[in-house]
Amino acid sequence: MKIAQVAPLMESVPPRLYGGTERIVSYVTEELVEQGHDVTLFASGDSLTRARLVPCTTKALRLGDVKDPIPAHLIMLDEVRRLASSFDVLHFHIDMLHYPVIRDFARRTVTTLHGRLDLPDMHPLYSAFSDAPLVSISDNQRKPMPPVNWAGRIHHGLPQNLLRPLAARSGDYLAFLGRISPEKRPDRAIEIAARSGRELRIAAKIDKVDRDYWREEIEPLLRRHANVRYIGEIGDAEKAEFLGNASALLFPIDWAEPFGLVMIEAMACGTPVIAWNCGSVPEVVDPGVTGFVVDSIEEAVSAVSLIGNLDRRRIREVFDQRFTAARMARDYVAIYRRLLDTRQPVELSAAE
Repeated sequence: MKIAQVAPLMESVPPRLYGGTERIVSYVTEELVEQGHDVTLFASGDSLTRARLVPCTTKALRLGDVKDPIPAHLIMLDEVRRLASSFDVLHFHIDMLHYPVIRDFARRTVTTLHGRLDLPDMHPLYSAFSDAPLVSISDNQRKPMPPVNWAGRIHHGLPQNLLRPLAARSGDYLAFLGRISPEKRPDRAIEIAARSGRELRIAAKIDKVDRDYWREEIEPLLRRHANVRYIGEIGDAEKAEFLGNASALLFPIDWAEPFGLVMIEAMACGTPVIAWNCGSVPEVVDPGVTGFVVDSIEEAVSAVSLIGNLDRRRIREVFDQRFTAARMARDYVAIYRRLLDTRQPVELSAAE
């Protein structure tokens, strides 16, 4: 099958550091190539892939002096439109800019929605383009949406050997990994660590928009609690050690997270997850097996005292069963094939 993958241009594919969407695009692309498909990736020129790369910028926009990313994406979409007839299926990961472009060949497209869908401006947009086949990354992500053409639901996956449990663990701390922002609630993580008397290590990116939150809310908490260390932003090469040595990952989010890739990154390392009952969390964490789903600080502190009862080998087994990139790619191929089979309707059931 000839497949186009169309990525955001803010980060390379895969990203050098933080970048959930671009990371998933990379995992899908490489696994599709591994499974024998002819794949073309539209992405920034500094991307690394075994697929055919169509460079749409010299480098990731994040690394340059770019104030508005839209012009670069429109140039990319014009190239996608020009080459569209070359592909059996075109798979978009850029939210919404492409909808007018794909009107004439929408039945050969899939759009994975990676972000939040609970903003009021989304309703008129998706009502206007209700024919575009969409994929959600969790069931919960769909709740705010108007009636649209759902092609399936596909949970994210990771390459099976990207992260593995450590042969010998040397740490005994709680981990927070991701981004410093109000909705990620690092303040909750700090309070959980303080109340449980455990060390907390925070590996997180700080975006420009969140720098005031960092300075005014989080940095003072770090100064107040000697058991909390901020170690900065880390990449894939450092995650296995950071997560593998942790007693548990804290995921104390305060918003409807569409998926939460860090949860399955921890599971790949055999590390249990203590996560708030919000967004996709109940779909990802198996309570008492891969971690605990909590509704309060008190429940989270209690969960910290129970993590030693969980079998880290079993956590890895669940990852292997549910959250590999190979499974994710197979699920997407099943959707591609059903979309191209004119004997079946466009409205499709969720892929498992």
